[in-house]
Amino acid sequence: MLVLFEDESVPQLYPITIGKPAYTIGCGSYRLLDLVGGLAGPVHAVVRSHLTAFRQAEPPPKPGGEAPREPVVYVNARLVPSAAAIDQIKKLLAVGRAGLLNASGEHRPENHRKPAANGDDVALAIVPRGTTLLPDTATFQDLAAWLAQLKLPQLDSPKLPLFDYPHDVVRHHLKILPQNLEHRLAKHDYRELQPGVYVAEGASLGAHVVTDTERGPIVLDQKASIGPFCFLRGPAYIGRHSRVIEQSAIKDGVCLGHTTKVGGEVEGSIIEPYTNKQHHGFLGHSFLGSWVNLGAGTCNSDLKNTYGPVNMEYQGRKIATGMQFVGAIVGDYAKTAINTGIFTGKTVGACSMVYGFVTTNVPSFTNYARLFGQVTEAPVEVMVATQARMFARRQVEQRPCDIQLLQAMYELTRHERQLAGEPLSL
Repeated sequence: MLVLFEDESVPQLYPITIGKPAYTIGCGSYRLLDLVGGLAGPVHAVVRSHLTAFRQAEPPPKPGGEAPREPVVYVNARLVPSAAAIDQIKKLLAVGRAGLLNASGEHRPENHRKPAANGDDVALAIVPRGTTLLPDTATFQDLAAWLAQLKLPQLDSPKLPLFDYPHDVVRHHLKILPQNLEHRLAKHDYRELQPGVYVAEGASLGAHVVTDTERGPIVLDQKASIGPFCFLRGPAYIGRHSRVIEQSAIKDGVCLGHTTKVGGEVEGSIIEPYTNKQHHGFLGHSFLGSWVNLGAGTCNSDLKNTYGPVNMEYQGRKIATGMQFVGAIVGDYAKTAINTGIFTGKTVGACSMVYGFVTTNVPSFTNYARLFGQVTEAPVEVMVATQARMFARRQVEQRPCDIQLLQAMYELTRHERQLAGEPLSL
């Protein structure tokens, strides 16, 4: 059995993880959930309490108190979903030794908050057979204490990378994408349409499309379509049922989730499922969550005028990224008006509505028009109605648990609106 567990550092990934488990973050064309299947039997999860309804759609956890016949593998939900990490875990499982493997701290800033337990994050734990498991109601705090009590030895293997902050998703995405695409091509059925361009069943390229695969392959998944007069430079992944409209430029490490619609210029970015960036405008070195819509002319900056490394602000703390190119981190359901401009290294919270220039971080559930002197709260009832309309356009059913999740997201982010740079005009 394999258990994906969220730990106490998952909130540091807000706004990306406000409304979804960390193991569903898209990075390098994969989610961690996509890669762990088959590693060690059925996959279960330990998630934050407001996501329990979504966990219930998965196979039920083993009853508490049962001692499994095989080792149980616990994988941190913040693990970077790279083919290399999965190969490393496979080798450790083949050896058959129980033990712990901590996270790599290679890119952590000096002021990074480390978890209280042992000062290190657990990336992987292999629990020996016969160990009595925790009950299925256990929290990640219970899990951390339980793992500490087991006193498992450190495994002799390189440490595994975890996402610590939202910009790490962009950093690792650019690093792992070429190898992940090679893994994808080896595991799935794609046809080489032209040198370095691979297509799945039903995918199509329009007339007069120019491709450049010198830096990596271009992969189009099932029924993805590229409009005429586009430029594609790999590595790039175009997800199922995604559409790139005419005269677009997709280049240098772009991944589009399934059922997205994208236009304009996109560079080195991740766009999650059901998100639209249909019109002209630049998006660079950014992460867009699901069900986001960028209005025509929306652009972001991913480079400071000084050409120096970008600092990000998370929950009132300044964090050094060490990266020269960092764009925007945009949470699920966020929307921008036409001609919106997002400054370098800003976060846009979930369910926010953005207008004009974004010169500061945007709290979740906010109508942000700071340029015009207006920053107000977006009522959760409005977002529930908006979600219903969006879902209906894509033939997706709005379930009670979807509404409950929006309400939970609203409460979880209340502190963001209280800590905003200026009081909200309610």
